[in-house]
Amino acid sequence: MRPHNKPRYGLVDKFLNLLEDLPGSDRFLVRMAFLAVIFTGIWLIFSLNQQYSATTPTKGGSFTEGIVGTPRFVNPVLASTKTDEDVAALVYSGLMKINPEGELVNDIASSIDISDDGLTYDIKLRKDVYFHDGTPLTAKDVVFTIHLIQNPDLKSPLRGNWNDVTVEQANDYELTITLTEAYSPFKENFRLGILPSHIWDKLSVSQLPFSQLNTEPIGSGPYKLAKVSRDDTGLIKSYTLAANPNSIDKPKIDSVTLSFFKNEDELLNAMKEGKVDNTAYLNKKDIGSILRLNKKLIEEPLPRVFGIFFNQNRSVVLRDKGVREALAAAIDRQKLIKETLYGYGIPIGTPTVFSQPEIESTDDSASNSTSTQKTVSDILTDNGWSLNDKGVWEKEIDGENTELRITIKTRNTPLFDSMLSIITKTWSDNGIIVTTEQFEQADLVQTVIRPRDFEALLFGLDMSRSYDLYPFWHSSQQDDPGLNIAQYANVEVDKLLDSARKEQSTTKRMELLLEASRIIAADKPAIFLFQPAMTYVISDNLKPTTMKRIGRQSDRFDNIADWHAKTESLWGLFRKEQEETVNN
Repeated sequence: MRPHNKPRYGLVDKFLNLLEDLPGSDRFLVRMAFLAVIFTGIWLIFSLNQQYSATTPTKGGSFTEGIVGTPRFVNPVLASTKTDEDVAALVYSGLMKINPEGELVNDIASSIDISDDGLTYDIKLRKDVYFHDGTPLTAKDVVFTIHLIQNPDLKSPLRGNWNDVTVEQANDYELTITLTEAYSPFKENFRLGILPSHIWDKLSVSQLPFSQLNTEPIGSGPYKLAKVSRDDTGLIKSYTLAANPNSIDKPKIDSVTLSFFKNEDELLNAMKEGKVDNTAYLNKKDIGSILRLNKKLIEEPLPRVFGIFFNQNRSVVLRDKGVREALAAAIDRQKLIKETLYGYGIPIGTPTVFSQPEIESTDDSASNSTSTQKTVSDILTDNGWSLNDKGVWEKEIDGENTELRITIKTRNTPLFDSMLSIITKTWSDNGIIVTTEQFEQADLVQTVIRPRDFEALLFGLDMSRSYDLYPFWHSSQQDDPGLNIAQYANVEVDKLLDSARKEQSTTKRMELLLEASRIIAADKPAIFLFQPAMTYVISDNLKPTTMKRIGRQSDRFDNIADWHAKTESLWGLFRKEQEETVNN
């Protein structure tokens, strides 16, 4: 006969049997000790998890971006509106891009070598970049895109950036760009999105602006067009963009919906109804109310200079530097920013808007400190002006009693209208006769700015990320088509700006520009008021990268591939494996 199987007891069973055989008091103590061991183990595991685990971004998620306007030219060669630039930034990629620290870094370029004289750029492309239709991006596409911009018949808004530039293809993945004159900020142009030549070269230049490809784009950027939604009239209501699986950046967020609105009020209502997660298009006055809806704000200065530019050739009173100093002293920049930008701006006292930490303007005129500045009355009195019976400042100039009168010209927009109202009242309250004229943008450019037909011009200059003062303050640019609207001339400033254009060292170049800026500010050819900020309202659960030294609003998307909406908590042992999974 086979022996019966004896029951097998595990360690836990033996422990429980032993526990039951113990006296009551001992049994209680052992049970408490056993529970203490269990809870200690749980606590130890929790502590190790807290110490050695970390929150790691992971793939997944989506968001809806609210944009005011209708896309028309989602094409890097033709885009001129914020709407088109925003979409193009998501769909296309360029030779270079801005990293989260605001530095230019290679994107589809693997290397860019600059000759010692700053005239030649030898560019090598990555060989793993593909357009959304699966076609490899090559040097032929880069050359095609630049030549298209240079074609005068197309009238690209970027043509001025590529004048006197020669582009030659060396092979499939190498090209050379040659300048006729060294210009250190030229590399900023390498952020240009590249078009697929195999699609666009089938169109003539006259057909190109009317192509459906302008609203249904194919690029090589982090996101590709997946769906277009139109209203009954055929206008685009929204784009659905999907993460580009062939992107060299491997986007973490699966999809982005772009919803287009006619105006800021429609967008505001959509935000309140929860239909939109993020937007950079809100009216500044509405931001505070939206931030209460589980939103957060990214605020980053833009390289714009708003100021009052003087034309001393059209006004005898403005030739008096004391008058220009008094006019500047009268203006409270902080008040101007608070009442016109609702606080979203930075006061400035010079033409520079450097945002790099190592280079900062320290002009005291931006602070409006009454303890260190003379009053308007003191300045004018010191310069021979006196108040007449009408309470207006006057002075004998060229043998005649001349009242202090100024005419300000500006654009007819809500922002400039509110700025004009504050400035006019401020100067009038200080005994200055002020008249104003407002124009639509095209009329202002054609009848006021180009012929320099103004005494004082309230205007904004786009300095771009290059911070190049040359177009705005070099004496060679005094007349149209130059942008030196104040017709300023200073030999020392000219030398500094000439040197800055050729200087390859960023630090040295910024030092030259800062020195020129200080001289310009001291000469008072303009009153520098403020630098506005981009205000980007986003969902609280979205984690974007930092956005430093951006040049325009669409630059917020330069590193969108690294944004994430979902995270996982992993121990260090598993984080590397997770990161490799996310990046593949």
